Amino acid sequence: MYLDFIFIFIVSLVSIRLVKRYAPKIGLMDVPNVRSTHCSIVPRGAGIGFYLPVAFILPVFHFDLICAYSWTVIAILIIFAIGVLDDHHDASPNTKFLVLMVATVFLSFDDIVITGIGTFFGLPITLGWFALPFTVFAVAGFTNALNLIDGLDGLAATLSIIILLTFFFVGYTHQDLFMMLLSGAFIAGLSAFAFYNWHPASIFMGDSGSLTLGFVIATLAIKSLAYLPAISILFIAAIPILDTIIVMVRRKINGKSMFSADRCHMHHILRHFFAEDTPKTVFFLGVMQASYALTGLQLDKEMDEGYMLVLFALNIVLLYLFLGAMIKRQKREC
Repeated sequence: MYLDFIFIFIVSLVSIRLVKRYAPKIGLMDVPNVRSTHCSIVPRGAGIGFYLPVAFILPVFHFDLICAYSWTVIAILIIFAIGVLDDHHDASPNTKFLVLMVATVFLSFDDIVITGIGTFFGLPITLGWFALPFTVFAVAGFTNALNLIDGLDGLAATLSIIILLTFFFVGYTHQDLFMMLLSGAFIAGLSAFAFYNWHPASIFMGDSGSLTLGFVIATLAIKSLAYLPAISILFIAAIPILDTIIVMVRRKINGKSMFSADRCHMHHILRHFFAEDTPKTVFFLGVMQASYALTGLQLDKEMDEGYMLVLFALNIVLLYLFLGAMIKRQKREC
């Protein structure tokens, strides 16, 4: 199994380099705006470079397993396609949500759907007919969350590798080969991408990468519900989730649209705190993510999740207050 990961890593190194070389000719360039942390035009679309090796190499080594999850493979493919379209010519939010909805329905054909969210204070909560709509909401929410966290060189790749390593461990522990292959393959591709994306980045993953990764991680999260309590997922994927919730709440309280763009994401605030040191910011958030993920792995499948949900909610409140105080201090310093 590990031989295919090595092939994916090597081919990704080459294919990302090719995307980088030809990006200007095919219109895959990222032009900086007021929210950008880079000042020059940089190639994007590296997601093409690490997704295609995964898509072509895994079936060579594991054709039967890939066929067994054919609907999931198709779902990931169409998310990748809309990501490529968005990199080349911005796709509308409605179009992306529609594609996400269709892709999530495809997941359900492989029985990858959230049927229950655990037991809270002695009350088991099953979703019944609401299972598919809730799954669409959860998948779309996390896919968007990972897309939003992709704001610093190396950040989305670092967080994704940590989250994928966690799911690889879950798959290994419970002998779930599909979880191991899917997570391991993208870890290999992202490791190659990190050579080009570490600060200062020479290419960005773009939506072809961030949307695909968000969807893959969401898929693995749903698969892991067979082995972990639902509350574990909030910890395993904590940083993108916490960042999205806090940013949207702050925008709502300030009378802005929850979907408006700004520079108040966690990574923007911390980067300013670390004197605009991008690697230090990425390292700090990576350690935070690893700590949350290790916490999620300690939780028992049969536990009552109510108290852990309260703990996670408390995390949201404390981080909101802490980051809000940092924003006010930084504005005074300016």
